[in-house]
Amino acid sequence: MYWFSYRVLLMITVVSVVLNTAGVSRLSAEDKNADRIQPYTKNPRYWQYEGKPVMLLGGSKTDHIFLLDDLKMHLDEIQAVGANYVRNTMSQREGKDLKPHKLLPNGKFDLDQWNQEYWKRFQDMLKWTVERAIIVQIEVWDRFDYSTLNWETSPWNPGNNVNYTYEQTGFASEYPKHSGQDLQPFFHSIKDMLRYSKKLDLIRTYQEAFVAKMLSYSLDYGHVLYCMDNETSTPAQWGQYWIRFIKARAAEKGVKVCTTDMFDDAYMAEKAKHTSLIFKDPEHYMFADISQVNSRNYDQTHWERLQWLLRQVNTHPRPSNHTKIYGSGYYSFGTGGPEDGVERFWRNILGGSASARFHRPDAGNGLNDFAKASIKAARILEGLIKFWDITPKMELLSDRESNEAYLAAKPGERYALYFTNGGSVGLDLSGATGSFDVTWLSVSMGIPTQTSAAGRYRLMNKTIQSGRVVTLSAPYKGGWVAAIVKN
Repeated sequence: MYWFSYRVLLMITVVSVVLNTAGVSRLSAEDKNADRIQPYTKNPRYWQYEGKPVMLLGGSKTDHIFLLDDLKMHLDEIQAVGANYVRNTMSQREGKDLKPHKLLPNGKFDLDQWNQEYWKRFQDMLKWTVERAIIVQIEVWDRFDYSTLNWETSPWNPGNNVNYTYEQTGFASEYPKHSGQDLQPFFHSIKDMLRYSKKLDLIRTYQEAFVAKMLSYSLDYGHVLYCMDNETSTPAQWGQYWIRFIKARAAEKGVKVCTTDMFDDAYMAEKAKHTSLIFKDPEHYMFADISQVNSRNYDQTHWERLQWLLRQVNTHPRPSNHTKIYGSGYYSFGTGGPEDGVERFWRNILGGSASARFHRPDAGNGLNDFAKASIKAARILEGLIKFWDITPKMELLSDRESNEAYLAAKPGERYALYFTNGGSVGLDLSGATGSFDVTWLSVSMGIPTQTSAAGRYRLMNKTIQSGRVVTLSAPYKGGWVAAIVKN
């Protein structure tokens, strides 16, 4: 009897352990993706990371951030101001010592071997950003790396490697025209593309090896977003091929990733030919990067085109990112100055975007004092009003001049009001009840407004009563944000 009971107990224990182990395995498989960056379950227009909603704000001094010599120090600087979002182009334009492929003693590259320093820096960047909860948006290809002066030193140029010739590939020794003209066959290595030829199959083999090498590091991390190109004008087959490639490799590892492509013509909004492909294709374009709306467009026009793009993207609700906000340098293609970058930043986040990052100098504010102040102010605002809880409510404003003020709100509860340069508007609180606290945040300083009283500094808050149209005036000139929260 004792022997029988022992055998039964032993069998039950073994079965229990097996079932529990299986349960742990299943749980681990499910949890493997739970903490990764992904659309917020309660509001898919925004991101969540480690299971919590998160607003992505950033600025940095360069785009190919992983190749910085002082990367750790710069990441600390980024984190210190409340930023949590960087852009990382897989740059191919640096000096010979920082190309992805191995440089041989004869001065040529071998595409069958890797430059360990390049990939070590990439791996370090992933490790150091995840430690600081900084989300990385990778751009796999940048068209500017393969034309003009950059092509002359590129490992992919047949004259610079030992792997193939101009005749074998059909490549030219130079591509002197602007890459926006899409004359480089490098970006047509996919069958059925306009400039595809059978010779490019060899190039595609090396391209796949490069992307696979990148993924061998990045897929182990859950804080990475994948954008195929920088402001591409190449037909969509190119980017879609790499989206499928990346998603397939991720599936092999049992992880989920978010992919997209960045088209150059987003600034044209309803007239855009390529960007419009994103709107009805959430399978490939799991989020939108509409950064190019932040060039060439100013003031009220920027807001209107941004809103049009967001409405189209959100026919299939997804996050919309801005990994580049131009605004410095006064370039002829439409960067404007530092103040334009600040305005675009605030219109983006109050307009319903999921991320906002200042473009690198000198076409953007990078992480200068303008950028730092705005990021700090935005984080203070977020402490009072969560961005994923509000939507644009411009109809509640009155006595407003063009580009004077912008509003996002959850009516009756909280309102975020941004003044570009001082001003005064009416805010319709007739449908609300009770009183509201108003906290003013200085965009130029990144702090709440303070006033001296009895030798002490205190926040300059104001209480207003609802049930009517309330006039709100910015304290001074310059950029201001009012957080209006029900008491």
